Amino acid sequence: MSNDSNDTVLVLGATGKTGRRVAARLRLRGTQVRAASRSSRTRFDWSDPHGWGPALRGVTAVYVVPPPVPGPVHAFVARAEAAGVRHLVLLSGHGADTWGDSAFGLDMRSAEDAVRGSALDWTILRPSNFNQNFDEDLFHAPLIAGELALPAGAVPEPFIDLEDVADVAAAVLAEPDRHAGRVHELTGPRALTFAEAVELISRASGLPIAYTQISPAEYTAALMKEGWGEDDAHHVTEMFVLMERGVIAGTTDGVATVLGRPPRTFEDYVLRGAAAGAWRR
Repeated sequence: MSNDSNDTVLVLGATGKTGRRVAARLRLRGTQVRAASRSSRTRFDWSDPHGWGPALRGVTAVYVVPPPVPGPVHAFVARAEAAGVRHLVLLSGHGADTWGDSAFGLDMRSAEDAVRGSALDWTILRPSNFNQNFDEDLFHAPLIAGELALPAGAVPEPFIDLEDVADVAAAVLAEPDRHAGRVHELTGPRALTFAEAVELISRASGLPIAYTQISPAEYTAALMKEGWGEDDAHHVTEMFVLMERGVIAGTTDGVATVLGRPPRTFEDYVLRGAAAGAWRR
């Protein structure tokens, strides 16, 4: 598939962490982008298949951010095939085929099965945990409050910068033929423990921030106290249980393979965040 000026790329989750970054990069390249989400002009909701048809009409490739439940991507892939889509780029998770009997990530593994089983060309992106979870997501509020408490200990995580994930996704969507049938494992250049990550944020921001290791049960209870549903709380906790196995702690050369340069460091992310006031109280 050539990505010429008449090709349109559908970006799902276009207002989310990766989707909005991918869409911006594609537009800058001159690619026609159809941004879709529950709040976009092109509305897309995984729970409402009636809206999938208009989103897919005239599209040549799709950036797929799967829903948090197994199943819907199979039906979506069938609709994409019927609509004439030629390439799918799926966002999954680092080392998904090593997760074994973990209860974590059944949604991503189901989506991978759907994409691999299709008649379309596909590429799977498997990033590790995002740096930006510390300033755009789950870990931000606790950091501002002065303590991040998680069920993570000495096993490190090769955090990756979302800017690198978006750079890779845009590069793959720009030249999909080069990446057809490929699984790109994406990590940062080195693995850090959560305690080390918090220490770097504390130093760069000038704020006293502590890291405390707690049990999985304590973390689940803390999330539910904050208003999380029991299933969602367990799902997040299961990610940490999986990480403690150490099977996804290693780094990869996936970013360099696609982009021809090393991934951004965690220190670079922290400096950018501190300069932007990400952890200002």
